[in-house]
Amino acid sequence: MNNTPHLGPVPQRIAVDAEQVRRLVADQFPQWAGLPVQPVANGGWDNWTFHLGNRMSVRLPSASEYALAVDKEHGWLPALAPRLPLPIPAPLAKGEPGAGYPYSWSVYQWLDGECASADRIADPVRFALDLAGFLAALQSVDTTDGPRPGQHNWYRGGTLRTYDGEAQRALTALDGHVDIDLAREIWQSALDARWDGVKSWFHGDVAQGNLLLIDGELAAVIDFGTCGVGDPACDLAIAWTLLTADGRQAFRERLSIDEATWARGRGWALWKTLVTCSYTVGDADEPAANALRILGEIFSE
Repeated sequence: MNNTPHLGPVPQRIAVDAEQVRRLVADQFPQWAGLPVQPVANGGWDNWTFHLGNRMSVRLPSASEYALAVDKEHGWLPALAPRLPLPIPAPLAKGEPGAGYPYSWSVYQWLDGECASADRIADPVRFALDLAGFLAALQSVDTTDGPRPGQHNWYRGGTLRTYDGEAQRALTALDGHVDIDLAREIWQSALDARWDGVKSWFHGDVAQGNLLLIDGELAAVIDFGTCGVGDPACDLAIAWTLLTADGRQAFRERLSIDEATWARGRGWALWKTLVTCSYTVGDADEPAANALRILGEIFSE
């Protein structure tokens, strides 16, 4: 019997506009009713994000599946924050359905910084070490009663086999465009790499859009919607998707990552990149070029 979790259907996202957010805030938090509401540029996929005044943000899940993370974040982020070396989002209030919007939603303290990218990072090795230090601190937090992998985080922290269907479809789409034999070998090695079963906290989506920089240095980590307790290998994908070769080595050494965990982390990076490449194959734009660049990093390891 196959016990591998199934991801389920693609979430059906809904749209939210600034006027709707103004009504929600005014109805439920009248103390903030006079503050301006503006959409955040590139505010994410799982949530619609809006500025609320100068020092707060409003995050509204874009589908029912993403709304499963709201209570988790409100319950756990205040507990995690004091144990971490960098700022993480601080929930200020939880809103309820209203004004035509069907899910719970959140008001957060605004965190300054710009999203990480290779050209914005001042010192790639220091950045890698700072990120590894953050993840080491996160992994050291007591896991008692922590959220296990499930629909609330798309089974991050669980087995990579949950994503095998997506990976295989992407490999089929990319046949003739990339080294499929090497990709299959790396993917199979990741599937076969055993986890020792020792659970720890993980973020679940350590990606450049969730890492904030100030003056080129790592300043905050945001968006804990996919966080949980389980296999932390999912947090290692960033080693190939953003870090330099020297940074990747420093990152691995700082976290003392064994071969099996490293192989699973490489598998997480490969799954993400294969899916992106399959969507952009044949395109001549920057996202397609970046996906192929990352694939090259994964292949060269």
